Amino acid sequence: MSTNAIILLILAYFGLLIIISYFTGKEDSNEAFFKANKSAPWYLVAFGMIGASLSGVTFISVPGAVEDKQFGYFQVVLGYFFGYLIIAYVLLPLYYRMNLTSIYTYLRERFGNTSYKTGSIAFLISRTVGAAFRLFLVAKVLQLLVFENLSIPFPVTVVITIALIWLYTFKGGIKTIIFTDTLQTLFMLVSVIVTISFLASALGMSSVSEVYNSIAESQLSKVFFFEDGNDSQYFWKSFLAGVFITITMTGLDQDMMQKNLTCKNLKEAQKNMVSFSVILIFVNLLFLSLGLLLTQYAAQNGITAKKDDLFPTIAMLPEIGVVTSSFFLLGLIAAAYSSADSALTSLTTSFCIDIIELDKKPKKDQKKYRKQIHILFSVILVIVIILFDLLFKDVSVIWELFKAAGYTYGPLLGLFAFGILTKKHLKDSYVWIIAIVAPVLSYIINIYSEELLNGYQIGFEILIVNGLLTFLGLLLITTQSKTNID
Repeated sequence: MSTNAIILLILAYFGLLIIISYFTGKEDSNEAFFKANKSAPWYLVAFGMIGASLSGVTFISVPGAVEDKQFGYFQVVLGYFFGYLIIAYVLLPLYYRMNLTSIYTYLRERFGNTSYKTGSIAFLISRTVGAAFRLFLVAKVLQLLVFENLSIPFPVTVVITIALIWLYTFKGGIKTIIFTDTLQTLFMLVSVIVTISFLASALGMSSVSEVYNSIAESQLSKVFFFEDGNDSQYFWKSFLAGVFITITMTGLDQDMMQKNLTCKNLKEAQKNMVSFSVILIFVNLLFLSLGLLLTQYAAQNGITAKKDDLFPTIAMLPEIGVVTSSFFLLGLIAAAYSSADSALTSLTTSFCIDIIELDKKPKKDQKKYRKQIHILFSVILVIVIILFDLLFKDVSVIWELFKAAGYTYGPLLGLFAFGILTKKHLKDSYVWIIAIVAPVLSYIINIYSEELLNGYQIGFEILIVNGLLTFLGLLLITTQSKTNID
């Protein structure tokens, strides 16, 4: 596929998103930008959240990791399902009862202003890192496929990548994203199905049953790992990590919850969450199956690409054909931008509501502040992605993303768990210290886990360790004084 053809495809795709933005962004109010006027249909939110949850990281890294990790990632996915049920029936009722725009307002009512600011800052760091990881991946692929041939340096590629997001979200915000995410999820799923169909045909499989049998008989399709409790892929470690990753990276994350809070009422938000969690199981199986077929195709054709380079390398081979290559690009861009665009909006929302307290600013200046913050976070994402290019080379990005999440989301997990599971009150002014100490201790424990724990390797469950340390730290600063919520 030629460079010019790729550029035309990208321009057509973003042209479509900008058209959607034009119609959904006509009401340029803060209420529409932050909450879509609480009128979004639950089924659109549910379908769009598939793309937002998976992102370009899943699109590239999950298939790329199959050769090394087999289907072990599915153990984490099973944990996701139970995590979503907890969100639907524990967290969402709380958020709707309090009529929240930013979910971190709960921390202010429960503990005080320092806890509120600490939770908000923890989210801002977490989501900035997470969004940067996702966009870093798609920028790398675009650099490889398009911009390198035009002698455009990587930093410029990153600026273009972020500028396109800003262009179609700066007016409509979350209201626009509800619709663009739906379209992007559709492109992503069609892309995976088209690629699987091509690979199956190229590997001599002519029916769905043949594809299923080939996957089932492969050693790479092993799902469950019960043999060694010290192994980072041991089932219970992966499963529990999946539960807590979901609770934190969805239920305690303004980005993902902002979409749920656009539904008309709690019942519709719960329908969205439960239906979405079931669909996500099958979609992840689809990605793992794609990874196995890509690995088999690479072995059969002497292709040496590994990890995150595997899918893009094969998808852009001349023998793959223009149609499959085009769908790959559409799927990649859709997957990456469906999570990144909402991240930019949620970062703007959280900073406006939680940090600068936009509602306290003069009414005539509120929209101006919102737009300035939107630009600010666009610039921050550019800087962080360029830093990642210096730090991460031959890695599977999804594993690095979850490692980072274990440290950045741990304090949020501990804070919300303490607030919901106990009736205790805190010396609010000390909360920020616990939120710093717990991740540092978690990092030290992770480094020396094999020596300290008789060979035990900590995997994704570092998030649980971090949240538990935060919880225990909060116990040390309890007080008898009362706050507004019991």
